[in-house]
Amino acid sequence: MAPHFKLVYFDVPGRAELTRWIFAYAGREFEDFRVNRADWPALKPKTPTGKLPYLEVDGKPLPESIAIARFAARETGLAGKDNFESARIDALIDYLGDAQKGLQALRAEPDEKKKAALKEEYIKVGLQPYLQGLERHLAANNNGEGFLFGNEPTWADFALTVFVDNPAFDTTLLDNYALLNAHHKRVHELKPIKEWLQKHSANA
Repeated sequence: MAPHFKLVYFDVPGRAELTRWIFAYAGREFEDFRVNRADWPALKPKTPTGKLPYLEVDGKPLPESIAIARFAARETGLAGKDNFESARIDALIDYLGDAQKGLQALRAEPDEKKKAALKEEYIKVGLQPYLQGLERHLAANNNGEGFLFGNEPTWADFALTVFVDNPAFDTTLLDNYALLNAHHKRVHELKPIKEWLQKHSANA
């Protein structure tokens, strides 16, 4: 009997969206439990680490968004065709994590003027080497005409696309990266992902 998955997060994409996409693409049933902000103070001390998201697997909690997504990918066959490809995917996920550090600095800055300056610096300077590296990586696999690894999507493709979809970025982010731009559109056109986003368009 398949385990029952309950993903607990706020009613926004955020740190749970990658796992939602993994389950949605794989057609894996899960309980998408969305916490009302007003209920969070009472729920917080009952969570594994005082943070969201967490995933319950038959009632047993698993915290940390990337650990959750990696587990979901393994459960659904989206973590790579063998151990080496799985490790390469993990390396790319770590690379994306490094690329996102600038976003964390933005969220921590209370002054709006300073935040705007940090955002401009991050997008125009700090983020560019990562986008260049991702463009090269994509080009090395089937000339960039498919996905990041092999011939089928993995959770790395979803992680990259969810990252680019961050509301901190505008639609011009990938204008200078033809392969990444095409990849972003390709992932959004995958039928299960497209249907998921249509269903949850108010929060996507």
